[in-house]
Amino acid sequence: MTAITPETVLTELHKAADAVASQAAKLTADDVPASSKLPGWTRGHVLAHITGISNAMARQLEFAARGASVELYDGGYEGRTKAIGMAAGHSIDEHRADLDAALERALRAFDALDAAGWQVPIAYRGGVVFDGGRALWRELVIHASDLGTGPGPEAWSRLFCEHLFDFLTARVPEGQKFVLQPLGLPPVAIGAGGRSTVISGMVTDIAAWLAGREPSLGSLRASAAADGVDLPELLPWPSGVPH
Repeated sequence: MTAITPETVLTELHKAADAVASQAAKLTADDVPASSKLPGWTRGHVLAHITGISNAMARQLEFAARGASVELYDGGYEGRTKAIGMAAGHSIDEHRADLDAALERALRAFDALDAAGWQVPIAYRGGVVFDGGRALWRELVIHASDLGTGPGPEAWSRLFCEHLFDFLTARVPEGQKFVLQPLGLPPVAIGAGGRSTVISGMVTDIAAWLAGREPSLGSLRASAAADGVDLPELLPWPSGVPH
């Protein structure tokens, strides 16, 4: 798999932010209360969450630049959920203004980094700024698809899918190993258990399934000991916020 560097993350963050802003620019007032691809969430909820995580990650970097630390969201997971619920019903103009400001704030913080700045500790997952950059990249790309008004997971890049393979190893249940076999690409094994399941299909379908999203190309197949089986259950998404 291709190594992901800070330079790569910065480039991909700008691409993802442009894609989200472009989708938001096309939404109408009627789109905001309409259902998104996430159960129980409207598109307004998704927009509010993208705005929230962009501001939250920007704040991580702003505090880190001062040698300080701050939790990802005010009030932790409950604060995050409450803020999304309060902002979900905003007008499309309010959503656009808030989203544009949040994306600009986050990109400005990442653009200002030097090489050492990417390795400064932040509170998010007890990691460093580089981890925060990859996290925001994931949030922007995946939730842009969740809006359901533009391209779905079929548009995710190979680089992004391979990053998800690595990050979402945490979703493999104990005792299992998944051999991911993207069509036309080398296989990738995740998990260290003794029971192996081969998951084959288009790279974007495999990544979407791992991310808990609906594979959009219908290519997924699972097999164990050469026999077709149901797709295995996954552990929860590794949360960056204590519940």
